[in-house]
Order: sequence, then C-alpha cells, then structure tokens
Amino acid sequence: MSTKIRLKRLGKIRTPHYRVVVMDSRTKRDGRAIEEIGQYHPKSDPSIISIDSERVQYWLGVGAQPSVAVVALLKRTGDWQTFTGDGSQSGVTPQPARPNKDEVFDAALAEADEAPREAITKKADAEEAPAEKAED
Repeated sequence: MSTKIRLKRLGKIRTPHYRVVVMDSRTKRDGRAIEEIGQYHPKSDPSIISIDSERVQYWLGVGAQPSVAVVALLKRTGDWQTFTGDGSQSGVTPQPARPNKDEVFDAALAEADEAPREAITKKADAEEAPAEKAED
C-alpha cells in the first residue's frame, strides 16, 4: 500500500483549516485517514502549524511520501531538515509576545510628559440619568 502524507480540508467556505494526515494514495482528499498527525490553520494571524514530529519521522521512515504543501509545512517546523539530515535552519521564528495595549498607551503618554488618565469621558451615575429625565 502506497501511503501519502497530505492535507485534509475542514472548515467553512473561505475559512479553511487543515489536518495533516497519513492516507492511502488512492483515497479521496477528505476520505478516511490512517492517522492524523497535525493541524494547519492558515487564516490565523500568525498561522498555526502543529505537527507531531515523532509520528512524522516514523511515517517518513517507513516510506510515506509527503505532498508539496506538506513538505513546505515540514520545512517550516524543521521536521524535513531532521529527516533529510540537512543542517539548515527552519523558516519559523517564534513570535514575540504582544505588549498590553494599556501599557503601550501609558508609555506613549509618559513619552509625551503627561500622566496616565483613567478615561476620556466619565459615565453618568445610574441615579443621575433618570433624575434629569424626570425634570423635563
């Protein structure tokens, strides 16, 4: 039996996500998989690639052929370099942690030599609002 490592499409129209699966080469794209070994969410920012490296190395070792898209994903995670013995770096650099918006705002105010403010406008108390309407 000839096995392939390829992508299985899931999700709605215009919101795809994929599972990296091992399948018989004769099965259809979204058919029954032998094993699911990862996920790929291209629409997330940054895109999410999670692949079980141990299982990928096993299936590549027993002769499973990856598709072109899966080879690109494996190169991004570094699994392809591990399999081929290539010493080059993987294409993925970890994303830096996003700073908190409040901290960025306070830092910008400090740079402008102003004190941080709580809010631009204050909300009216619940008791004051009905009292004003009753006077009219």
